[in-house]
Amino acid sequence: MRLIWRYLWPLPLTAIGLVLALIVRMTGGKWSFQAGVLETHGPAARLLLRCHPARGVIAMALGHVVIARDDGCMARTNAHEREHVRQFERWGLLFPLIYGGESIYRWLRGEHPYRDNRFEQAANQAACLEQKN
Repeated sequence: MRLIWRYLWPLPLTAIGLVLALIVRMTGGKWSFQAGVLETHGPAARLLLRCHPARGVIAMALGHVVIARDDGCMARTNAHEREHVRQFERWGLLFPLIYGGESIYRWLRGEHPYRDNRFEQAANQAACLEQKN
């Protein structure tokens, strides 16, 4: 039951990611299914990520979908984005609201809304741990 819940709880957000992944695929992008996550990259993904509010983003997770600019960006950000997938599994539909609230809180404190966001810090920490192993 717990496994099913991990997929159902963020399903509406995953559905948005699936639509974007389909657009990426239909416009010449590639995709693969790795450990329960659909990964996609290509020209449309690069265009989509340019519109991300955080400048310079090379990959992003939406539920159980990870969108990256290209295969190299997918490989470089794998551990980071997998942590975001786990955050979607934990918080489900609430995750975008909690993430946004954390960014606003950091900004109001005079901190950086992206770098100082605790969800980004956790993802960065996961990436650092994987690099050490």
